[in-house]
Amino acid sequence: MRIIVFGATGMVGQGVLEACLLDDSVTDVLAIGRSATGRAHPKLREIRHDDFTDLTAIEDQLPGYDVCFFSLGTSAVGVSEANYRIVTYDYALTAARALLDANPDLAFCFVSGAGTDSTGKSRMMWARVKGETENALLALSERTYMFRPAFIVPLPGTRAKTKSYAAFYWVLTPLYPLLRRIIPEHVTTSSRLGQAMLVVAQTGARERVLDTVGINSAASSRNQAS
Repeated sequence: MRIIVFGATGMVGQGVLEACLLDDSVTDVLAIGRSATGRAHPKLREIRHDDFTDLTAIEDQLPGYDVCFFSLGTSAVGVSEANYRIVTYDYALTAARALLDANPDLAFCFVSGAGTDSTGKSRMMWARVKGETENALLALSERTYMFRPAFIVPLPGTRAKTKSYAAFYWVLTPLYPLLRRIIPEHVTTSSRLGQAMLVVAQTGARERVLDTVGINSAASSRNQAS
């Protein structure tokens, strides 16, 4: 598989990128982002790009890929709905449309989140915007898939960019083994999320919206197969 990753420098994206680089079925990975990943790997190539509402400048480099893993996003804390919508909805739809134009059979996997509201009725702004984003992506192609993880344990040494999130993960990450036993339906890791996305991209999924249970199940099936 040839894979494009958006958001590979983020807390979630680093785990997704790691899963891609470690997987034998993946031959090439193109990371598109504002900053370098800091990784060196024979499979990995990077493009620095600033405006994710317009990919015209790099559109000639988009053909020839099988999958896109889109984990680019931002916290809703202290962000207006208008700005949150640009980063969440506009960025994802711009990428999906450009990539599907270049690769009609491409699988597009979008990292959303538990609590996302696809009805548009939630009082939580982020839930409504993510739900609207999911709906728009699902309408683009039958090979678009939404991933709604709850608590994600990042790769060791990875920190969230938002201070409040960083503190939250600093407290809870050491408790992952306990949380996995007590509430396994709400806990996964960024690496397992990447593994699940690889499974779905290759084989499809009965449900096009996967929660943490579906994510962990898909990741386990890949580990068992290998």
